[in-house]
Parts: sequence; C-alpha cells; structure tokens
Amino acid sequence: MAHIIRFFTQGGPVMFIILFALIIGIVVIIERIIAIRFKNRIDSDTFVNQIAQLLKAGQTNQAVEYCNRTNAALPNITKAGLMQVGKSDKDVQSALEIAAMVEIPRLEKRTHYLSMIANVATLLGLLGTILGLINAFAAVAHADAADKATLLTAGISIAMNTTAFGIITAIPCLIGYTYLVETTNELIDEINENVARLYRFMTGS
Repeated sequence: MAHIIRFFTQGGPVMFIILFALIIGIVVIIERIIAIRFKNRIDSDTFVNQIAQLLKAGQTNQAVEYCNRTNAALPNITKAGLMQVGKSDKDVQSALEIAAMVEIPRLEKRTHYLSMIANVATLLGLLGTILGLINAFAAVAHADAADKATLLTAGISIAMNTTAFGIITAIPCLIGYTYLVETTNELIDEINENVARLYRFMTGS
C-alpha cells in the first residue's frame, strides 16, 4: 500500500486528474451494465408469447397493463404500438418507430464517454510525463556534475508514473466500452426482432 501511495504522490497533480477520470469511467461502466444487463434484460420470448395470447383474445388493455409491469425498452415500445391497435397499420408502425427512437438512445447513452475517457487519460499521462521531464532536467541543470546522472534517472522514473497510470486507466475503460457496445447492439437487435414479431400480431398481418 505504501508503494502505491508513493507511486501516486510522486506523479504530481496530473495523477489526481487521471484518478478522477478513472472514477468516472468505473461509474459509467457500472451504471451501464446495470441498465443493459438488468433493467432492460427480460425474457423476451415469454413476453412476446404473452402479448400475442392477449391480443388473440382481444385483451388489448390487459396487454398494456402487462407492459406496465417493467420499464424495460421492449415493453415500452410495445405499449406504444398497443395504444394504436384498432387503427391503421401505418399508425401502429409509426407509434412503434417513435417509441423506438426514444428508447434505443437510452440504451446507448454515456457509453461513448468511455472511449473518450481512455483517450484523455492516456494523453494526460503523457502530459504529466513531459511536465515531469521538464522539471527533472531543470533540477539537473543546477546540480553538481557527480549527482546529475542519479537525479536525472530518479526524475525520469518519477515522470513515467503518470504515463503508467494513464494507461492503467485507459485499459479498463476500453474493455468496458467494447463490452457495452457489443452487449447493447445485441440487445437492440433482439428488441427490433421482437418488435417486428409483435407488429404482425398487432396488425393481424
């Protein structure tokens, strides 16, 4: 622990900025995983079959109530279409499309921040290293000849701390970004497929 604290404090003020970026990245990853893997993940087959049975029985209001049991994207989009059942096919399709335009961006929001945080953390690490090298060379310039090599080596070693921490921050952010993009795309594809299935039941086509 003492080594970690020394590593952090020797890196200078830029380390605190990178730490702040790391905290934001972790918060975004956790929040997005909860939203994608838990809040919006439902048993889609069971949901579609239940809605289909209710529509076949003419129980549209009960189908809407069934959608209200969760705030996931698929039920919200489905509910918008159910509210137009009995009207023209175009009205049902328009309602589904408008609801999808609202719900889909909610699944994708904030994920792109992770890519930006990874890039910024890496650049901040390089900036901190450059500033550290400038200070190291400035200190060596006024030192005795016998001590210059030792001071320069120590200064460069400390200056590299920020680059290391920037990369340490960037790696989990990039991994989280890749995972969330892939998971979100899979969920969106699943939603689109099930909405298309439900549209046929809503319109009787």
